[in-house]
Amino acid sequence: MSSLIARSRGPPPKIKPVSPTFYTGRASYYDQLTSLESAISHTRSVLQNLQLLPLPKFAREALPPLQPVWKAKDSMGTVLEARLTTSRYRRVTTLLNQLNDYRRISETAGCYELAAHVGNVLAIFERENKEAVLARGKRKPVEFDEYGRSYTIGRRKESTARVWMIPVQEAPATPQAQESVQKFEPAATITEVADSAQDLTPSGPVSFVDPAQPVNVTSTNIIINNAPLSQYFLVPADRERIIRPFKIAGLIGAYNVFAIVRGGGTTGQSGAVSLGIAKALVAHAPEVEPLLRKAKLTRRDPRMVERKKTGLAKARKAVSVPKSLGNSSDAQVHPILSTPGSSGSILRATQFTIHYVLGNLSVSYMTMTSSSVPAGSYLNIQLIIQLNLVPTPRA
Repeated sequence: MSSLIARSRGPPPKIKPVSPTFYTGRASYYDQLTSLESAISHTRSVLQNLQLLPLPKFAREALPPLQPVWKAKDSMGTVLEARLTTSRYRRVTTLLNQLNDYRRISETAGCYELAAHVGNVLAIFERENKEAVLARGKRKPVEFDEYGRSYTIGRRKESTARVWMIPVQEAPATPQAQESVQKFEPAATITEVADSAQDLTPSGPVSFVDPAQPVNVTSTNIIINNAPLSQYFLVPADRERIIRPFKIAGLIGAYNVFAIVRGGGTTGQSGAVSLGIAKALVAHAPEVEPLLRKAKLTRRDPRMVERKKTGLAKARKAVSVPKSLGNSSDAQVHPILSTPGSSGSILRATQFTIHYVLGNLSVSYMTMTSSSVPAGSYLNIQLIIQLNLVPTPRA
């Protein structure tokens, strides 16, 4: 009876799946794609209502560059709870890049609330060490100490330079300072000094000299390893290489430089100091950075000495092996017969006869040359050099 009742009721109703992509076999993956597409559609509509889309070409080129740092394919598959192939991973990153572009537009336009909502969605797919990844190619900012000195490091070939640079601070010559120098009086008078020195027996005459006048010293110095620039680098090209950043920036005489250089030769050391000075100039005067970058002074010269190769004399130079013409040779040189010439032209007859006996091989070479020389010179009648090269028979 119960079986008849069950048959009359029919089959049990099917449970409706939670996701419409349940029967695809990758419900989680397609659900995430659907949510990303809906976020993109919503963000686009908001930007269009704010008249921020579509952007003209010049406005899009003025936007800051995108710096996406998405998770790797395996990590992204863990988030999506599905095994990602290359094509699926590329499809996800394409949607993420488009959404990241909308976040960039909203941040630049000042819509920070919309940018924060989009950032929360993108944070799920970004790497945990995003800040460290973005800071890889960036140069660390130059720090200044309490005296206003900058500390930079420059390298070239095998040389390393530590450079400290500080702006020149010239004390203004006020009238009060000049009067104080002119009205300078010693703490003790001459009579007091004489009374205190009665017990001393001087070896020579005692003379009291007025205080020395202040000496004008050059306020701009470039010191390399506790030596002036002209004394440490004797080659003018090395000194010119160090001064070049100041010349390009137009800041000659504006800074004092103190450097400690180690390793390499004068060319490498001067290049290392130049790089350190260029970095310091960018820190002190950021407006000169485009000039120094255009002159290629803010980046290290990557050229290095090429290593020596096995079987070669140097990196690329081959070992020179002279050709062996024979084991023994005898040469007969006939004397030169010359008579004074009366005309302005002479004829030089030179005959070279090279006879090398090797089987039936015989070679003979003869040249005739003529040239014009001033009158009164000697006329070379004949010069015969005969070389008979006969190889020594093998034992």
